Amino acid sequence: MAQSKEQRILEFVQENAVKGDPQSVVEHIDKYCSQKEWAMNVGDEKGLILDKVFKETNPTTVLELGTYCGYSAIRMARLLKKGSRLLTVEMQPEHAAVAKPMIEFAGVQDKVKILEGATETIIPSLKSKYGVDKVDFVFIDHFKNFYASDTKLLEECGLLKKGSVLLADNIVYPGVPEFLKYVRTSGRYDCTNYPSHVQYSDELDAMEKAVFKGY
Repeated sequence: MAQSKEQRILEFVQENAVKGDPQSVVEHIDKYCSQKEWAMNVGDEKGLILDKVFKETNPTTVLELGTYCGYSAIRMARLLKKGSRLLTVEMQPEHAAVAKPMIEFAGVQDKVKILEGATETIIPSLKSKYGVDKVDFVFIDHFKNFYASDTKLLEECGLLKKGSVLLADNIVYPGVPEFLKYVRTSGRYDCTNYPSHVQYSDELDAMEKAVFKGY
């Protein structure tokens, strides 16, 4: 047995999924997490909402806050148009150490770059260090107490433009009231709520899309 649940998920994928096929990798992560050990990927049901909003946005520059095992990064990368890129931020080295080989196994390593560290440090360095002008799409799925502060930080750093789309997971469970209050009442966003369930369960959850209106 591999040491951690995340390493076991990686092992299962490497042994059973089709190498170089991101869809197969996504399906096998879902299979493992629904049948063997629950894990905090966005999952299959909310993944379809992510797919829908992502396709509608058709982004060129994507930022993900919270990589975990690489599930959602792979899910988004398989829909990225040519010449686009996805930067995903992961604070926990043990998760980044699983996400990197997972992304490589899926064959999307040319589209996805993992940035290791805290969002409060990485977001302000995106322009200078990583050549990001504006982000078209942000998937927020990391520590819940950072949702609101990181959204404000994206604004302060001039990384959002009119039409930039933020999609946040876990709006109901465990809930992010500070973030919801901010995007719904600040006057800077047009919001849409997508009711769903916690991944691999019947527990109610939802995702929130917030489209930036401009500065």
